[in-house]
Amino acid sequence: MVKISLDNVEIFGNIDAEPLFFPAKTTVSDILTKPALEFIVLLHRTFNEKRKELLQNRELQQRGLDDGTFQFQFLPETEYIRNNPTWQGPILGPGLINRSTEITGPPLRKMLVNALNAEVTTYMVDFEDSLSPTWENIVYGQVNLYDAIRDQIDYHTPRKNYQLRKPFATSPTVIVRPRGWHMEEKHVYVDGEPFSAAIFDFGLYFFHNASELIKKGKGPYFYLPKMEHHLEAKLWNDIFNVAQDLLAIPRGTIRATALIETLPAAFQMEEIIYQLRSHSSGLNCGRWDYIFSTIKKLRNIPEHVLPNRDLVTMTSPFMDAYVKRLINTCHRRGVHAMGGMAAQIPIKNDNVANTLAMEKVRQDKIRELTNGHDGSWVAHPALAPICNEVFSNMGTSNQIYFVPDANVTETNLLNTKCAGATVTTDGIKVNLDIGLQYMEAWLRGSGCVPINNLMEDAATAEVSRCQLYQWVHHHITLEDTNKKITPELTSQLLEEQVEKLVATSPFGSKNKFKLAAKYFLPEIRGEKFSNFLTTLLYDELVQKNPDPFDLSTLKS
Repeated sequence: MVKISLDNVEIFGNIDAEPLFFPAKTTVSDILTKPALEFIVLLHRTFNEKRKELLQNRELQQRGLDDGTFQFQFLPETEYIRNNPTWQGPILGPGLINRSTEITGPPLRKMLVNALNAEVTTYMVDFEDSLSPTWENIVYGQVNLYDAIRDQIDYHTPRKNYQLRKPFATSPTVIVRPRGWHMEEKHVYVDGEPFSAAIFDFGLYFFHNASELIKKGKGPYFYLPKMEHHLEAKLWNDIFNVAQDLLAIPRGTIRATALIETLPAAFQMEEIIYQLRSHSSGLNCGRWDYIFSTIKKLRNIPEHVLPNRDLVTMTSPFMDAYVKRLINTCHRRGVHAMGGMAAQIPIKNDNVANTLAMEKVRQDKIRELTNGHDGSWVAHPALAPICNEVFSNMGTSNQIYFVPDANVTETNLLNTKCAGATVTTDGIKVNLDIGLQYMEAWLRGSGCVPINNLMEDAATAEVSRCQLYQWVHHHITLEDTNKKITPELTSQLLEEQVEKLVATSPFGSKNKFKLAAKYFLPEIRGEKFSNFLTTLLYDELVQKNPDPFDLSTLKS
């Protein structure tokens, strides 16, 4: 590896490879310019120590939960924020007034074109849960966004040509989700340590595109994932201020929607909006990650064991309380309260099953509209008409004016009792199947995976893993056999599922089910609990012998 002209910065990823079928001339070298790297390195060096400190605080909290010295509560030290009725979020950002239908997906070129052509109002471009963070996916994701914003996103394959049907300025407003604070970008090292993935994703996108977005009447907008404390939101806010100052962009130009997808964050919703202040564009109910976080945080407490995943619904007490608190909080503070993901995708060649699936989406969106959400997520363009039709009943661009009553207590947020709470052998098998299929695809570089007519991402695989750990750890009795769940049982069922999936894999000997099972096994036996599947698997994606690259050859 060659030391480069930026002191103590090394890049381990190949940036010379040309992608197939790209008519545009943009390359990774146009993204990893020396000024862009200087910009993100400054952000990393300024804020990475605070990031690591905040991650350590998460571990301290978990230890307290496990030994009984910590319990969740509304923070007494921030009571002054919650009790002050006068402060409000900022005016709504350009292109963010109507967010009734948001589509989500990774920054793959074809998917970018399809999403920007969809009949939606906004588009969350995801570098996190629906993207496997191979070097190529990450850096070409930046290339693709750069081209899309400049109306040069055409993509051609031998079978089909993809191109925007209207200019970017009149397409759905783009909101980028960088990776969370827990992730590292191990293809780039600064001062001998891997780069913060969150700062890498945010910094490159902001540096290259903020001014261009402003020219087009929108702005640099972000979704912030996986936060567990309001000080993690403050860290983002500090980064936003420094980034805007460095590029002479007025503070408050950035807008960020915080995903409330962790149990700790549900107790600090108001504080998170407050910390983002002039950069806040509301909160989102990240439902699957929220279930994952609830299991994860309470995994060692027997009274919080959750049943089969299909029995954990939005009407479960802890989920219902979290939604009501989020909407009430957002609307009192004048910002959007966004709904969750409809993961269904069209079911081809089965009209009856497809009709039932689409009706399920419709009822889910009606529930969100009625509760008071300002918009919701879909995973496929075909679901956009359903969401559009439902949310057109608002009659306005949003319903921030509507502040529903909500007297949600700490006890409500921790009430994990679910109707018909049972665990069955089929429940184990479903979790093994989803976990294995998603992990295998992720290891092959695909983070957005259709499984059983649902578009799965890392969050749903995390629910599968955590439930299996929890059931084994607490020796849960199966409803159908009256036997206890043991490491031997989950191991046996895992082995059977791997054999079945290997035998039917369209990738033949190139499938990675056995590799996925190697990582899955200690988790589902209750021997180990990793904080995230993505960090558990990530080193398998890191290039082992990349070509060295001399930064001094980059464009200035």
